[in-house]
Amino acid sequence: GRWKDAEELEMQVMKIMKRVLGTEHPDTLTSMDNLAYTLKSLGSVEDAVALMKMCVQLHSKNLGSEHPDTLSSSQTLSE
Repeated sequence: GRWKDAEELEMQVMKIMKRVLGTEHPDTLTSMDNLAYTLKSLGSVEDAVALMKMCVQLHSKNLGSEHPDTLSSSQTLSE
């Protein structure tokens, strides 16, 4: 696929979301999850895992540990 193109676009989206909505907004966290998945697909596993851990922590803090978004981030991290 075009993972490198996806990485560049997702990085831009994440930066905009952080600026407009804030780091802890659910939509920002979704963009972070997407970027983490792409990084993992590109072989940047350490960066992907670090970003996924942050997503899990923020989802859990803001939405609770049993929220579907938290569980989805946790699942992505465990893969």
